[in-house]
Amino acid sequence: MTKNLNRKRLLFLIFLPLLLTSCNSNVVFTDSKEIKENKWQLMDLPVFNVTISDTINSNNLFFTIRTGSDYPFRNIFLFVTATSPDGKNLTDTLQYYLADDKGKWYGKGFGDIHELSLPYKSNVFFPSRGEYVFKIQHGMRTEGLPGVYDIGLRIEKNSK
Repeated sequence: MTKNLNRKRLLFLIFLPLLLTSCNSNVVFTDSKEIKENKWQLMDLPVFNVTISDTINSNNLFFTIRTGSDYPFRNIFLFVTATSPDGKNLTDTLQYYLADDKGKWYGKGFGDIHELSLPYKSNVFFPSRGEYVFKIQHGMRTEGLPGVYDIGLRIEKNSK
């Protein structure tokens, strides 16, 4: 009986990753960077290195930010620099609202932590294969931005 139970557990553990990846087959890239001591320093630029092999399908890009209730603003400015494999840079200045006028946080949260998906670009075709580098800098008027736990980048194939 125990041997049969262990065999079932082993099969479950083998097939679990296949099940999980098949559910998220549109995900091209996802990663997040932890912000040290939950205080995002102005010169601390999270960097995401993304290897792209598909130049035919379009993609949607998102940022994910997790903040705490000690985050002092209802918005955030981001400076995002994307570098293509041939070394060309594109820099965007973005503003996102994390809370409404009354201070109610957008996104989902539990306890002190609030997580929000921020749309960056949609229907993006990567022109060439290779490594793309995304650097993110906060653009708030403070050296150390308190209450930021992590920032992430997610790239998904555009579902048609």
